[in-house]
Formats: sequence, C-alpha cells, structure tokens
Amino acid sequence: MNLNERIELAGRLGNYLLSDEPAWIQAKEMAFRSNPWFIPPFIDQATQQLSTAFLNPQKLSDWATGAGIPENLAAPKKVGLVLASNLPLVGFHDWLAVFISGNHALIKLSAQDSILFEHLAAKLIEWDPRMANQLQIAERLNQAEAFIATGSDNTARYFEYYFGRSPHIIRKNRTSVAILTGRESEAELIALSDDLYSYFGRGCRNVTQLCVPRGYDFKPLLGSGDAYQFLTEHHKLKNNYDYQLALRILNKEYYMSNGIALFVEQPSLYAPIGVVHIHYYDQPEEAIEWSERHLEQIQCRVGWNGIPFGTTQTPTLDQYADGIDTLSFLRELNS
Repeated sequence: MNLNERIELAGRLGNYLLSDEPAWIQAKEMAFRSNPWFIPPFIDQATQQLSTAFLNPQKLSDWATGAGIPENLAAPKKVGLVLASNLPLVGFHDWLAVFISGNHALIKLSAQDSILFEHLAAKLIEWDPRMANQLQIAERLNQAEAFIATGSDNTARYFEYYFGRSPHIIRKNRTSVAILTGRESEAELIALSDDLYSYFGRGCRNVTQLCVPRGYDFKPLLGSGDAYQFLTEHHKLKNNYDYQLALRILNKEYYMSNGIALFVEQPSLYAPIGVVHIHYYDQPEEAIEWSERHLEQIQCRVGWNGIPFGTTQTPTLDQYADGIDTLSFLRELNS
C-alpha cells in the first residue's frame, strides 16, 4: 500500500466516523456500556476531532510531506503500540502515525478502550484486506522492532525495562495548566470550561491547575461551566466529587464549588477527578517561571503566554504528545 492509498483509506475512515452507519452506532453504544466514563457526548467529541483534524486527506498529505515520508517503504518495521485508555480512542494518533509512515502496527489495547478500536480495525480490513498485515491487535508484542508506549510514571519503568533496548518512545504522566490574569472575557472563561471538564478532566490535555493572581474573583469562573452541569448526574463523577468534598469538610479545608468540581488551593499539578487545583501568583512572570520548572509534567499551557482557551482537546496532527515528533521517529526507523 503506497502513501496515496494509505491517505485515501484514512480519509474514508474519517467519513465513517461521522456517519450514522448502524454498525458504528452500535459500536459506540457498546463502548459506553463497557466503560461508563465513555459517555456518548465525549465519544462523539473524540471521533469528530479525529475525523476533522486527523483524517482529512489534505492535512494528512501535508503532514507526510513535511516529515519526508516516502511514497513506498521497502522494508517496513513492526512497531509495538501500548495504548492508554483514559479517553475514547486516545491512542489513535500513534496508530495513524505508524500507518501513514508505512510501517506496521502491533497494538496492545487496554480492556477499557478496546471496542471502538477493534471495530475500526475490522472495518479497515474489510475495506482493504492488505490492512491485515499493517494493523494487528495483539496481546504480546514480542515481534515488534520498535515501541511507542503510554502509561503512568509507574508503568513507564516497566516499559523502559522491557523496551529499552529497542528504538522507543515512552510517555509518562502529564497534565495541563492555565494561567489567568483576571481580565479574561466571559467567552474565554466559557472556552476554559472545555479544557477543564471535557472527558471528566481525565486527559493529559485537561487543565488541572489554575494559576491566578492573588485577590482573583472566582465568581465568573465558577459560573462559566453551565454547559457541563449535566456531568453532575454522572454516578462515577459524583462518587469522586462526594469523596473529595467529604475530605475537605472533615479536614476543615477551604474550597469553592460549582457542583462539577471543587476548587482548592494546592501546589500539585495533578488533581483528583472532581477537583481543580489553584496556585496563586503576585506577578504573571512568576506563573511562567513556575510552569517552566514543571515542563516535563505539562502537556499544555493555556491562557496568558500559552495556547488559546478551549483548544487543549483539539490538537493538530503535528502537535505531538510530550512534544516528541512521532512521525519523524518512525521515519528514522527506516533510514
């Protein structure tokens, strides 16, 4: 399969993700029943993002051209992928990079996010039987010649042990922060709610730490998440929220709440589900310096001196996780 054929097939998959095909509708319903975190609005949000930002043929062509991907690959490598499962199809970009590069993917899926990927893999093979060699779902990755693995700081140590002698990309825990000045418009705060609450805040691109000036007025921010109030009816989020609320009450800690999340002063970047941490600064430069000291843990910096509010969950093809150029890594495997 040459590059143009791969791009054409990817474009067809993008159209399928936006379709009302009964089999696809059923797969999404099964994914939700299997994993209650994968509610239909968030499955649709994820698949629409994949279709429009990743599976557009012109964007794929520009991406491949910019990385110097050849039309044909004489000796493709087998690349083992260990995919995360915190968001629907969260590892799709890694597979897409392997596919567009012309290499072959051996994929170990998480049981928490297997249904959607298995369905799409079967659909690709149905459309083009050659895909059976290029996309294989496997329990073991013994035949892989290179690896891309995503997990926690703890699992990363195991990945280093098992994959360290082969070419590899190993990703650890990351999260995102927002720097506010207090001069944000209502529209910007509403956009920030997408960064905070999409996918229940479970992704590395979700903002879990807000840097705000001392004396910051939280009322507009707390009232900006109305579009996500439906999440308060979700039992898993409610259980997390109630547990965290009980801890604050028992420990007599100060907190603020809009019903979706608790906002508490805490220097840690990582916040539990249902909690947003707050870090105060006196001068904006202090917030920048603070975030610079934690770059290895930050996926996105939003707001002042960062990316626009509301854009964390809409990366482009060349906005790579952890800033590591996956497509260049894969191209170099064949050089």
